[in-house]
Amino acid sequence: MEPVGGSRLSVLGAGVMGHGIAEVSAIAGFEVTLYDIKDEFVASGLEKIRWSLSKFSEKGTLTKTQADSAMARIRGTLVLSDAVRSADIVVEAAPEDLRTKRDLFAEVDRLAPPGALFASNTSTLPIGEIASSTRREDNFVGMHFFNPPPLMPLLEVIRGPKTGDGAVAYAVSLGKKFGKTVVVCNKDVPGFIVNRILGPLLNEAAWEVTRGEASVAQIDSMAIHGVGLPMGLFELADYSGIDTIYKAGEAVRSRDPSNVLVAPLFKAKFEQGKLGRKTGEGFYTYQAGGRDRPKIGSDDGKSTDPLVVFSPAINAAAWLIRNAVCSMEDLDRSVRLGLGFPEGILRMADAWGVDRVVESLEAKRRSHGEFYAPDLLLKEMVSTGRVGRNAGKGFYDYPSSTSTMDEILVRKAPPLAWVVLNRPHRLNTITQQLVNELVSALRSLDEDGSIRVVIIRGEGDRAFSAGADLTSFSASTPSKVYDFARNWFEGFSVVERMEKPVIAAINGMAFGGGCELALACDFRLASADAQIGLTETGLGLIPGAGGTQRLPKIVGLPKAKEMVFLAQRLSAEEALKAGLVNRVFSKQEFDLKVTEFATKLAKLPPLSLKFAKQALNMSTQVPTDLGQVFEATVFSLLLSTQDASEGISAMLEKREPEFKGE
Repeated sequence: MEPVGGSRLSVLGAGVMGHGIAEVSAIAGFEVTLYDIKDEFVASGLEKIRWSLSKFSEKGTLTKTQADSAMARIRGTLVLSDAVRSADIVVEAAPEDLRTKRDLFAEVDRLAPPGALFASNTSTLPIGEIASSTRREDNFVGMHFFNPPPLMPLLEVIRGPKTGDGAVAYAVSLGKKFGKTVVVCNKDVPGFIVNRILGPLLNEAAWEVTRGEASVAQIDSMAIHGVGLPMGLFELADYSGIDTIYKAGEAVRSRDPSNVLVAPLFKAKFEQGKLGRKTGEGFYTYQAGGRDRPKIGSDDGKSTDPLVVFSPAINAAAWLIRNAVCSMEDLDRSVRLGLGFPEGILRMADAWGVDRVVESLEAKRRSHGEFYAPDLLLKEMVSTGRVGRNAGKGFYDYPSSTSTMDEILVRKAPPLAWVVLNRPHRLNTITQQLVNELVSALRSLDEDGSIRVVIIRGEGDRAFSAGADLTSFSASTPSKVYDFARNWFEGFSVVERMEKPVIAAINGMAFGGGCELALACDFRLASADAQIGLTETGLGLIPGAGGTQRLPKIVGLPKAKEMVFLAQRLSAEEALKAGLVNRVFSKQEFDLKVTEFATKLAKLPPLSLKFAKQALNMSTQVPTDLGQVFEATVFSLLLSTQDASEGISAMLEKREPEFKGE
């Protein structure tokens, strides 16, 4: 039977998820009945909805009228027949217990109209096992909201073994009416999509601690400061509830042991009653109320390779794709919106290298057993050369065009372009020919409308550029060397004057002329093993390609004098503290992090970036009053662009803007 549709929605369960789902539904315009077995449960749920709506009103997300109208569309009841007898949609948010859900739906099946859509908000229990308690398995779906439902943008719609296409399509349309981004889980697999990834990830983190291979602090530091997650993995377990994580792991494991290897650390915490924030202690301790965040140092995780923890989750992701459980796009969308990953897990695997993922899993299999055997899809990808972004293809294709000159490479992968100093045998030292080729390439990229951000880096992993190739000066007169220096300065000024952002990806040494080239870039991103400095005075020289002029504007005159006079070679961390570099990333994930940084820039309005760059550069060169005239003029011009209109519209409509540079 196809769902009939309608505007009357019932939520069964007034707890954390139930009252959140009721609120989302009422905001979307549905008439909502909130059911629970005790009056205090219903009253508490309604009060929390009222409080949440008031907060939305205070922040301007909803008007007071909209908030009041939503509240007026919700009523509570303790009578199940009253809740469902006229319902068009029934969403169950009862405790995560199979018998409880089956018994509830068996009764609802008897009371609800024949055409009502049934949906369970279960996060792990099989939809088919719940739906089989009814006579309408074809009209039964999973609708997995994320906590808290009014704020989290993701909704998983799960197809049961007998769910009809009409029920899936209707559930997807409902999710969109709720304002959610909807992903479809096409097979009723334990854990669905998000928890199929989260379970192996959290449990592997716990196994690393159990085996003594890493500490809680190291793993959470790596997750936040290395990978870019919004919170550490153990911090997330505390936030979600260790009991929830443990029970979910056991529920999935009991049905599919190949997905998750439940760590004894979670069982121990569960049995000790140390469940995280709600009990005041889990992996961390919390003040009363549990709103404080643990202090997680940025340095603790520098020696921890992310793949040690993430490879089992990537293995689970490959299994989902190989078994056609969901699309690659929906999988990556799920972890971004449901777990806060900065990038989809498949794209992260492509960036880290699928071959490295397989190597990590094989090492674990040798040490800890067959659970870690790489998925067949991963092995096939490695055997066919689909190992990731650097190969041009992995889970995704990365179309690029590479042009080769004598001393540089240019690789385009719109909206990004890489300019690679290609003299690794000489530590990418700079010659006049390299400067000429660099200028030619950058001018071409500045005119290429498909490119929005340019990244300059050195070939190999030892040097960005170790400086000037001094052998090219050996037979030169002072006059010719002067001309070289002026030409280099003008060449590097092309970087400074480009209309597009330019990033120096400092992967190793950046000395002398290499440092001067980096100084001309808009951003300097360094690998953790990078060394940076103007070292010419150690050779009886001084910087000759603009170093004495650009460095003081970046680090200040006193620090610049210290660096130049003493020919200092700063470590990446010292350069970060001095303000010489913008970010420092671990060696293992350097390419990934540089690409992420550049991709964020590329999503911004090109015209705004162009003129902001000009205005900021002008601030170091002209009087403030004159610079402000330029600033005000450009501001007024930008206000009339299509990008400005798109940016304002997207903000009001609460969506991601799509800037076209017009």
